[in-house]
Amino acid sequence: MPHAEPIAHTEPVVHPEPDHHPEPDRLPETNRYPETDRHPEPGSPPEPGSPPEPEPGNPPEAGRRPDPHLPPEPIVPSPSGASYGEARGGVAALSPRYQIGAALALAVVAVAVCVHLGMVFLHVAPSNTLTKAHGKAIDEWVYPEFEQNWKLFAPNPLQQNIAVQVRAEVQAKDGSVRTTGWYDLSAEDGRAIDGNLLPSHTQQNELRRAWDFFVATHDSDNRPSGLRGALSENYLRRIVALRLERDDAAGKGGVVERVQVRSRTTNVTPPRWSAEKVSDKPLYRVLPWWPVTAADTDGGAE
Repeated sequence: MPHAEPIAHTEPVVHPEPDHHPEPDRLPETNRYPETDRHPEPGSPPEPGSPPEPEPGNPPEAGRRPDPHLPPEPIVPSPSGASYGEARGGVAALSPRYQIGAALALAVVAVAVCVHLGMVFLHVAPSNTLTKAHGKAIDEWVYPEFEQNWKLFAPNPLQQNIAVQVRAEVQAKDGSVRTTGWYDLSAEDGRAIDGNLLPSHTQQNELRRAWDFFVATHDSDNRPSGLRGALSENYLRRIVALRLERDDAAGKGGVVERVQVRSRTTNVTPPRWSAEKVSDKPLYRVLPWWPVTAADTDGGAE
């Protein structure tokens, strides 16, 4: 009987399964600018090809990396020429205490300007309730420095030349009395102003305004027409007395006893193209003789 061969038992071959690792969602971010992460040691020279370091005070914008292949952006100065953080000038640079002082000073100046403009407006305005109630205060504010003469803008502007003249009755040292000739005080002021770049207010307006003041407070017969008539006479008399003393009208040892004032009015010649006809003869307004006292020449009050 034949012998049966034993059947060899072979173990199944087990193939190791490959490890299944989940694929990551995204690759880890790699540094695209490895050269920018390296911080060179202080004092070491920059590597060739490396971008220039940003200047102090001009850091790159946040979240933005400089491109090493582009040139650095130029620094544009501010229009005012002042660097960032520079202290402000003017009033803003003052401390709060000085700012308050400057504001108060400006407020005082603004109030003074408004008051002045209001006074001048009331002075030139027609008569009204305010001018009647506060006329004295307005005149004290305006006269004599800020007086306004609106005749230039009137429908018929002033077309006359008015000269104020004076003569004196002088008692000489020996007791004799003589009368001087007429002194043209307006012509003296004109010569002082002519060629003078900065003429004084006295030379320009004192005599002229004194005469206008007298005419406004007197009638055609030279009689006072108001309470200010006597004041205008005293004012005009003192001016002419001081002018005569300055011109040495009395002479050596002489004394001015009385003065007489007159005005000489002449019409302005019209232009050639005008058909207007005016008289060329002067008109005189002669005032009575006024006695002169020591108060008139000393500047004191009677």
